[in-house]
Amino acid sequence: GDMTFASRSQLEKKSGRVGGSSRFEYLQALVTEFQDTHKKEYKVQVLANLANFAYDPINYEWFRQLNILDLFLDVIAEESDEKMIEFAIGGVCNCCLDKLNKELLLKNDGVELAVKCLSSSSEETVLSAITSLMFLTTPQSKQEITAENIVQPMKQFSTSSNIRLRNLAVIFLEVFISLSRSFPPSLSLSPSLGFTLAILF
Repeated sequence: GDMTFASRSQLEKKSGRVGGSSRFEYLQALVTEFQDTHKKEYKVQVLANLANFAYDPINYEWFRQLNILDLFLDVIAEESDEKMIEFAIGGVCNCCLDKLNKELLLKNDGVELAVKCLSSSSEETVLSAITSLMFLTTPQSKQEITAENIVQPMKQFSTSSNIRLRNLAVIFLEVFISLSRSFPPSLSLSPSLGFTLAILF
């Protein structure tokens, strides 16, 4: 509604950022560059930029208009380059606390694609995938997210020698397995838990 636009322009004034229309144009230019270039290192650079913009809710409306969430998911589905996948799941992870983004990601196989990233050899990719699965948990998706094909790798990660991985997997198992037994319909992850996780890791 109108409030979003008011708060958006106030935020932009306060932080002296790129104005709205030029931000949209910049994101659009990034997407175009990603689609037009054949050079892998350029694609990686564009994905890194987009994943960074995904931290800021101000950009989400434009992300949806420009199908950037789908672009992230397509990269995870189709690419084999580890760096590209790392930035793509990083972008998904940064976006998925937002309610509309979450719905879009759930509708477009976000859970399945995050699960695919659990087998990556990149630590950052796996951490982003676990966090994404946490944030994508809703009363509707919880059955899929607490299924054996996800719980099994989490159990393995929970005994990992990698502390970041182990801590995150332990949280996943404790929080989500207990939730799956008694999931209050109103409960889905709050942004504050996101910040708690960010501080922890």
